Amino acid sequence: MPYSARRPRTRDQVAADASAASELLEVLWGRGQEAASSGTVSPSQLRALLVIEKQEGANLRSLGEALGSRAPSVSRLCDRMEAMGLVQREPSATSRREVELRLSLRGRTLLEEYRAIRARELNAVLERMEPAAVAALAEGLTAFHAAASERLSPQTGTAASRLRDDVADSA
Repeated sequence: MPYSARRPRTRDQVAADASAASELLEVLWGRGQEAASSGTVSPSQLRALLVIEKQEGANLRSLGEALGSRAPSVSRLCDRMEAMGLVQREPSATSRREVELRLSLRGRTLLEEYRAIRARELNAVLERMEPAAVAALAEGLTAFHAAASERLSPQTGTAASRLRDDVADSA
């Protein structure tokens, strides 16, 4: 049935449709990521890399806040990513007790490759859609992004909320 001929749907139906689409996106991206020449990373590692990319020099505490994770978990996550050559830890210029996290060249390359894979997979799906449906999707995604960013951003505008917004913008 053409997009314009569909009857209005309830929010619950739209939420179910969005969940189903999200699951399909995960399958598409996962299939493409397995073919990545730079190797695969876990979803939590990918989220951490996105945060570090948007906030170069973030410390473990701010990374943990952005990810909603506790310090020991974040430290182990960074240990694994450092061992993989994706991130570098450097002493903080402002505090001897902290380290700053930065993407390595390999980490940047991996994110670029993942983004290219995602774009290729999305374009293959969008090519199968009618132009009016693509336009409606773009309009809906813009509104969804604004609402999701607002929901994830407390009124206080903490560093962690800004990191979450930045990650949502880049993912």
